[in-house]
Amino acid sequence: MWTYNKMLQYPINIKCRDPKLAKVIISQYGGPDRRACSLT
Repeated sequence: MWTYNKMLQYPINIKCRDPKLAKVIISQYGGPDRRACSLT
């Protein structure tokens, strides 16, 4: 069987969270509707 550990290759420290910006970035990378979008 396979086990999957969701880990990054290097540590990342986030000082302040911005949910609105995160939503925009995720939507640009194929967001909730899974369509490819350009970064314009």
